[in-house]
Amino acid sequence: MNAMQKQEAVNRAARDRAVAGWRSGEAPASGLIYRSRGRILLIGGETALLYAPRLLPELKPQVLVVDDSDEPGVPSIPLAGRKLSVDGYLGRFRVELGRPGERDHELIECDIVLDLAAEPSLQRDLPPPGYYCPGDEPLVLDALVDELKSLRGQFEKPKFFVYDASACAHARSGVTGCSRCIDACPAEAITAAGDGIEVNPMLCQGGGTCASVCPSGAIGYALPTARALQEQVRRMIRQYLQQGGQNPVLLLQAEAHALPVEQLPAHVLPVPVEELASVGLELLLGALAHGAGGLRYQDHPGLPPKSRQTIDEQIRLVRALLGGLGYDPDLVGWLEEGQVSKMMAPGLPADFEPAGFAALGDKRQRLFQAIDHLHAQAPRQPEVLAFDAEAPFGSLQISGERCTLCQACTAACPSAALQAAGDRPGIRFIEVNCLQCGICTAICPEDAIRIDPRLLFDPAARRQARVLHEEAPLACIRCGKPFATRRIIDTLLTRLRDNPMFADEAARQRLRMCEDCRIVDMAHNDPEQLLGTPLELDRE
Repeated sequence: MNAMQKQEAVNRAARDRAVAGWRSGEAPASGLIYRSRGRILLIGGETALLYAPRLLPELKPQVLVVDDSDEPGVPSIPLAGRKLSVDGYLGRFRVELGRPGERDHELIECDIVLDLAAEPSLQRDLPPPGYYCPGDEPLVLDALVDELKSLRGQFEKPKFFVYDASACAHARSGVTGCSRCIDACPAEAITAAGDGIEVNPMLCQGGGTCASVCPSGAIGYALPTARALQEQVRRMIRQYLQQGGQNPVLLLQAEAHALPVEQLPAHVLPVPVEELASVGLELLLGALAHGAGGLRYQDHPGLPPKSRQTIDEQIRLVRALLGGLGYDPDLVGWLEEGQVSKMMAPGLPADFEPAGFAALGDKRQRLFQAIDHLHAQAPRQPEVLAFDAEAPFGSLQISGERCTLCQACTAACPSAALQAAGDRPGIRFIEVNCLQCGICTAICPEDAIRIDPRLLFDPAARRQARVLHEEAPLACIRCGKPFATRRIIDTLLTRLRDNPMFADEAARQRLRMCEDCRIVDMAHNDPEQLLGTPLELDRE
């Protein structure tokens, strides 16, 4: 046995020991229930009319006929050119024909929808439970009969996600910022709800894209949590390396499509997950920091396009980071079709020291923990690395010429990255907190802020508050107390120039007073105005 064969045997034995300790993710506790009475609506033409009787007696079929087809004895409703919309899920579908208020408007309630129309009524990557659009192939429809007949009764469903509204960066004060989870959800189960989001648990099917793209960790998988999965991966890599294994390549695979471990090369460690798109940057970079010589995603049939797009974005971000640090960007990528037996990855540098830290803290803490270790071990160690607009970290710039220090941005910032400077009028910034959500740029009335996606590698500098803009305070013309900035007062005077309430000089001069002196002056010169003060500046 030559040296290569000996090492392969060591790798295989190390892999088998490491994999033996893997615990599959415990399914989230069931807490949601679908109830179906078997009312099924078939949408289509002749095929739907002929297929409906095959679902009797278990189901109660009705056909929405989209053309001129007819079949005696089959309950049917003609579409008759009306607009068709479908909404809902198993046990609670609402199918509307026409528009509300119109004479021919009709509402159909059903439990199951079998859509056999040429163009499906619901265009979603992941249709809701109970909605089927299989096409009109006879073999496919034959195989579907028993499954449809089984959809009568009560069905339990787990709640796949957890959501912390306090950490959400979707919106503030009616201004929209981060909408990554909404855009990425293949089931379209997430919608805006005030300053946060709302997830319809009956539509959510655990695709996991929301958890991986969320920059703050406000939304995540329920079980296993991302932190628990990352810690399990860390322990598996450590055990493999301690047993003498070399250059471990992690194969991320959906549990339903996982390959038997016996079919994998000796150095490949399988990581089965519920959904591929649920794996975020913190796990990918954490695995590399702990010594993984590469990561590969195993593609599978039925992976929703939005899930694939999310994975591609994660890969692109990781590759940009690795390339900027001098590592081979191909450490992370897809497993090419037919390449299982030859699965290789470039591997980390020979002098790379795997990290020893555990997967602790929240999503961003684990992310920066991995980044800092990779930077410390990197062939190149730049101070800053620029990214494109999709990066969940970065800085921002404030135009001193435009900014009036109104503090709208500090009040709206969802992660406390922007803060008031304290006693002196100003804005300070803590880079490690910035989510690049864009709320500050959208809410700024002077268009003075620009976000700057980048990665600052100095941990101390990332955490340190730095002043982006400040001005000398303006003193009250009556008592001398600092209360605002000259630019704010000048802006107010300009904007209120044509306001009849500020037509006289006394009213304009009050804008240069603090709130206490303004009230005293009004009481002395015009007591009636105290019934409705026209303008009051907050204490700065």
